[in-house]
Amino acid sequence: MRIRISHATTYRYDTPPTGVTQLLRLTPRNHDGQYIVSWRIDLSQDCQLHQHEDAFGNITHSFTAEGPFDELRVTVEGEAETQDTNGLVAGAVERFPPALYLRETALTQPNTAIADFTRGVCAKGETLTLLHGLLTALNSEITFDADPTHVATTAAEAFALRRGVCQDITHIFITAARLLGVPTRYIGGHLYRADGLAEQEAGHAWAEAYVDKLGWVGFDPANGICVTDAYVRVAMGLDYLGAAPVRGQRFGGNGETLQVAVHVDQARRQTQM
Repeated sequence: MRIRISHATTYRYDTPPTGVTQLLRLTPRNHDGQYIVSWRIDLSQDCQLHQHEDAFGNITHSFTAEGPFDELRVTVEGEAETQDTNGLVAGAVERFPPALYLRETALTQPNTAIADFTRGVCAKGETLTLLHGLLTALNSEITFDADPTHVATTAAEAFALRRGVCQDITHIFITAARLLGVPTRYIGGHLYRADGLAEQEAGHAWAEAYVDKLGWVGFDPANGICVTDAYVRVAMGLDYLGAAPVRGQRFGGNGETLQVAVHVDQARRQTQM
């Protein structure tokens, strides 16, 4: 599948800041089943964009925009060619052994409720069978709802609500899988929706779990499926904070508002329109 993505993040300020520094994880890499045809980042302010790699091998860009200004826009556009690999992720940059992804974080710390739930749905079986059971159970148990949670909501908090967005459901899946002794990591990226709804309010999140003799396998608990060629993988980390698309700091100013607009469509369809 050839997928075209545009991702615009716009900040507006009631009082202009004197400057803004940001770190971006918005650029995907090639791996088996994913080839980046074209990709570019544009900034509304005139400043230098510096490319690096973080500890996990994610491509990052950093910049400092000197103010004052009342609006800052970061725009990403590109195309990716994807193939269905039956959920398997191979050929990606791997900086750490799988065991690192057993590490708990503040956002994925387990509690009694998640532990009891995990034991209830994952009693016995091979690792892959247990993960599929967990995937199905969480998709049924947690309702997708953007209202009650935010970027700092923990897995335990979202599980207590039984509601959340893809980030929250992914954090719960990661927490539960690690309780099973399965190294699991957070993935941020984009999803081409089967219903053809191209306009989206944010990127997508899912998990990858390490299965012996198979390697890394992608699981999307928000949709209850393994990843397919409809997914474009951008960044990975122990949790959302390690794969956040944009993080930064504002100097001075106040009254900041944020707007995110994401468009994900098949490039072939767009060419015909």
